[in-house]
Amino acid sequence: MSENAPHLFPVRVYYEDTDFSGSVYHANYLRFMERGRTEYLRQAGIHQQAVHAGEHGQPFGFVVSRMTIEFLRPARMDDLVQVETVAKEIRGAAIDLEQRVLRGDDVLARAEVRVACVINGRAARLPLWVRQKLGKA
Repeated sequence: MSENAPHLFPVRVYYEDTDFSGSVYHANYLRFMERGRTEYLRQAGIHQQAVHAGEHGQPFGFVVSRMTIEFLRPARMDDLVQVETVAKEIRGAAIDLEQRVLRGDDVLARAEVRVACVINGRAARLPLWVRQKLGKA
């Protein structure tokens, strides 16, 4: 998988995602982006259940250690949006990602996200097999 190849994940906006005005509640963009990151990893062959179970070695997890988000335009009920996820840099213990929520060509929200690898609650180096799946061995 190429480090800079964007991954697109479609999301339909439902009533439950919106606030009283019919716009997506701000915290739900975080949920959409979390799903996008999970599917990005899944496409690369990195499955969360296998990671947590230690199927490839020592069990570990991913945690968001930093996120900067900018809300630009509202998504509304029944919109079909896409979460675009791109790896910007793969570090020793973390992956820096850029994510955007798009409706067609319109950017609705964008975020810079650092996802850290943790073992027993402490930062740990990304396993070699993860780096290989992400094309950065």
